Amino acid sequence: MTMTTRAVKPSPATVETARTRRTLHPYRAALTTARGRTGLALVGLVVLAGLLAPLLAGHGPTDQSALALAGPGTPGHPLGTDDLGRDLLSRLLHGIRADLGIIAVAVPLGAALGCLLALAAASHPVADTVVQRAFDLVLAFPGLILALAVTAILGPGRVPVILVIALAEIPVFGRLLRTGILVQRGREYVTAARVGGTSGGRILTRHILPNAADPLVVQLAVSLTVAVFIEGAMSFLGVGVRPPEPTLGAVLSQSMPYLAQAPHFAAGPLVTVTALVLGLSLTAEALNREIRR
Repeated sequence: MTMTTRAVKPSPATVETARTRRTLHPYRAALTTARGRTGLALVGLVVLAGLLAPLLAGHGPTDQSALALAGPGTPGHPLGTDDLGRDLLSRLLHGIRADLGIIAVAVPLGAALGCLLALAAASHPVADTVVQRAFDLVLAFPGLILALAVTAILGPGRVPVILVIALAEIPVFGRLLRTGILVQRGREYVTAARVGGTSGGRILTRHILPNAADPLVVQLAVSLTVAVFIEGAMSFLGVGVRPPEPTLGAVLSQSMPYLAQAPHFAAGPLVTVTALVLGLSLTAEALNREIRR
């Protein structure tokens, strides 16, 4: 007996959605996918909470009270208090604000410096060799050793954390852009532009860089995720932002001795870091999938 299978015809709504996405810019199309919308929503909620910290927090992040390790739901302290009686909601919101401020400066700084070095490397073979050896030197240091070395010189604080994150991201963006430039240089449209008399600088800025930029956008979302972990690790080890200023890593570090007695102490920063990292990861994955179409 012969069995026949009938092809499933896509619904009109599915066809219309696919057609609409094809007409959008890849970045906008990525943010219309389920992953993109979910990631953007998670990141947006965390960012909004950080921006509105002064309005949402009923107490100052360093204000102390006699209610040490009070549980969630305590009057005036929705998430409870820490070991010094400081309001956990206020410290969480201001910690988000501090983390966002650090990564918003450090990652673009590292990306800009890395791209500038990649452009310098693309200009001359000798410059390329020097830049590549500099990248190798930075990558030879594990992140923790790099963080300890920088803080040993400058001491703990915001500036060392920003510097460590930026240094870690310079070779990542530099090598990514250098690879993109080398790949695009071998394409036919570059050869045609060169034969047509277009200058090397114009070919680089008008043709090569726009086509090599898409991976950098995806890497930016990935690097923001990495920066969250670096800041958290440095604060957790006590070489990050100086106390009593709150960061997510610092609040989590302070909660470790009280996990059995007051598990709510660590819940806020853990949930927040998870939401932020998950949102950035989903956004990066959505961008990567759409760009590769």
